[in-house]
Amino acid sequence: MQLSLLARLVYVISVVSTAWSNPTGEHQCRLATPHFSTFPLLDDISIENLHALFGNGSLTSVNLVHAYIERIQEVNPSLRAVGEINPDALNIARALDVERSMGRVRGPLHGIPILIKACLAFALDNIATKDQMNNTAGSYALVGAKVSRESSVVTRLRDAGAVVLGKATMGEWAQCRSRKASSSHGWSAYGGQVLGAYYPQQDPSGSSSGSAVAVSIGLALGSIATETSGSIVNPAERGNVVGIKPTLGLTSRDMVVPISIRQDTVGPIGRTVKDAAYMLSAIAGKDTFDNWTSTQPFEVAPDYVKACNFLGLKGARVGIPRNGIDYYLDSSTKPVMVAFEQALQTIRDAGARVIEEANFSSFDAPAFARNSSIVLDTDFVGGLANYLASLSTNPNNIHSLSDLTRFTKADPREEHPDRDTYVWDRQLGRNLTSTSLESFMAYQANLRMGGEEGVIGALDRHKLDALIMPTFASFHLPAIAGLPIVTVPLGFYPAQTPLTMNLKRTMVSVAPNIPFGLAFVGRRWSEEKLISLAYAFEQRTMIRRKMKPYIRPTFELADQLEPTEETPYKLKVQYRPPVINQPRFGQLIIQKTMGRLFLVRSWIWSVLGFQHSLL
Repeated sequence: MQLSLLARLVYVISVVSTAWSNPTGEHQCRLATPHFSTFPLLDDISIENLHALFGNGSLTSVNLVHAYIERIQEVNPSLRAVGEINPDALNIARALDVERSMGRVRGPLHGIPILIKACLAFALDNIATKDQMNNTAGSYALVGAKVSRESSVVTRLRDAGAVVLGKATMGEWAQCRSRKASSSHGWSAYGGQVLGAYYPQQDPSGSSSGSAVAVSIGLALGSIATETSGSIVNPAERGNVVGIKPTLGLTSRDMVVPISIRQDTVGPIGRTVKDAAYMLSAIAGKDTFDNWTSTQPFEVAPDYVKACNFLGLKGARVGIPRNGIDYYLDSSTKPVMVAFEQALQTIRDAGARVIEEANFSSFDAPAFARNSSIVLDTDFVGGLANYLASLSTNPNNIHSLSDLTRFTKADPREEHPDRDTYVWDRQLGRNLTSTSLESFMAYQANLRMGGEEGVIGALDRHKLDALIMPTFASFHLPAIAGLPIVTVPLGFYPAQTPLTMNLKRTMVSVAPNIPFGLAFVGRRWSEEKLISLAYAFEQRTMIRRKMKPYIRPTFELADQLEPTEETPYKLKVQYRPPVINQPRFGQLIIQKTMGRLFLVRSWIWSVLGFQHSLL
């Protein structure tokens, strides 16, 4: 009885306080009607949900862009996931709304806001755009630099009707500058330190850190990221989202700030497999500006959404390369392996045959690490010079790695020597070129270790459709052999997990509630099969829904003022701090009970703060 009275009292207080703070009634959200009866929450909404709302006239792309900008403004001071907001985003959205009103819908991404790593959003970028944004790779060296043309991937997104919302913050130069102990995942001079959303001061992992964090808490529908070795799949697993690292050559790297032409790929990060598949379908395809795409075995890229099949695991043969997993095990990975073994049973129950000990015939991690450093040191020096030569404006006169190193050491904003330039110093000292025998031999050795002695050999010997691995152990061989990976949420570290800090001792790498992932690894051009397997697993487990971030925005679609002719793009000006999840057990009971009774807005729970003195 007391609980019911308390619940009703809080509900009445929330309604009265809202009316008191807004006596003019300008806020057009109807408090008596739960907003999620009309609109899904933005940290759960899908592309198909959005198109249903577009189709029935209850939502416009302008509304959607407004909402995402509000959410970015709420949490970005804490997490720094977004570097820049595209100042053209609202105009682009308005034009796409006009197209829709006239009966033209370009495709599934029409009117959908997408973030792009280092090329479309307030600070860091390595995918070039010609909007009014910087293309910096996180460095002050490229602030103000202008590109001669935008990335082919961005052009494909525009042609598909996507709204480039902005640029996601990234690890400076895709983590290709400093020793691991000298810097940190997701840090850049221009964008600051990205933090994960599932634990305070969480290490976001990888260089596509902002791309994953932004998607994980609904700052955009999805994002486009890059991977050289783990930079899509690792941030995706730590953000409790889906990441697709495509086959080398499936997506163009044109006008992407390069690390390695022999390893770099561009791929999507989404909250669901299907959303990621929609984005991959939009960006995949041949491009005359990237000769590696000419190796595609199809003239038109597949529709990867069609591969999303609930029965995708039925009859499949998947293998576990135990020797490729065991090498990376330590005390912190025990909860991951418990969840992994449970996932194997789910996969068996779905009709797949799981082949144990589908091992790599050779797995020499130190050897392929040495070879990879030679390949990357060769490719970055030449690739960077080529990219710099393509700039139409280069205000800091950066034309080579030597120029970049001098700039970085001289500019205090780059935090040298606290964050060193060890990788660049090594690259300059090696003085390798693409014609160097040492570089050629290292690359050939890696292709062999990743291919016939590694992933491809295991797949062929056991007649497998894919390998399955915990994501933390999955990316090394696919990186050096150009093979695809799809990672999906697998679980979360349990409540009593001891904290593990990153090597720089500035962020938390392992802690309670931090997510981890399951990876499906396959042959070149096997994205359809991997997506089918990953979708079937995702739909049976829905693991992403089992844990909420400790910090998330509160602004939702129904909280927005409707545009008028006088103020066509007016945002709701009332600021609300982001939700910080640190509930006591008693609060959880009250909150869940009240939610079932009244289905009130999520922001009403802020009124329950007085419970701290009662529980």
